[in-house]
Amino acid sequence: MSDAADRSGPGLVRALFPWLGRSRAAVAPGRLEDIFVAAEAGGPVERRVQARALAGAGLEGDRYAAGRGHWRRTDACEVTLVTAEDLGRAERRGGLGFGAGEHRRNLVVSGIPLAAFANRTVRIGDAVFAFHRLRPPCGYLDRLVGRGAGKALGRGAGIGLRVVHGGLLRVGDRVEIVDG
Repeated sequence: MSDAADRSGPGLVRALFPWLGRSRAAVAPGRLEDIFVAAEAGGPVERRVQARALAGAGLEGDRYAAGRGHWRRTDACEVTLVTAEDLGRAERRGGLGFGAGEHRRNLVVSGIPLAAFANRTVRIGDAVFAFHRLRPPCGYLDRLVGRGAGKALGRGAGIGLRVVHGGLLRVGDRVEIVDG
């Protein structure tokens, strides 16, 4: 394989995100720690104790479900997810707080490493989601939170999910990988 091929396509994805190709071992359940929505692109995030996931759309009241997200035309995700462990690491690394939704992700889960979600299906509360794509932080986060926010989170701190089966999500719900 040429050097150019190594720096593009699947070779680049494997180099940047080696966890995507790991085995599909059983994963212990986790917990839904937080839910956030923002009605408008760039608008303030609102913490919720519950939200309804809408099949094929996203979370009710969120910018992406309403078609008002910043990246809706090029690479929008219905729902975004980050782990509490990645947020904790970013806070220690960058000295920035992400506890009130500054990370701009919809769902914060704990107890399951982000790598376990790759190419899998997950049940959270009454809803079922499918892995859609990697959702690394972008420069927009630096403008909203502060310089270095995206770097503190790191390339692998976030994924996009599709809502396969809608339903109610509540903080404290079990998060479970449902396919092997």
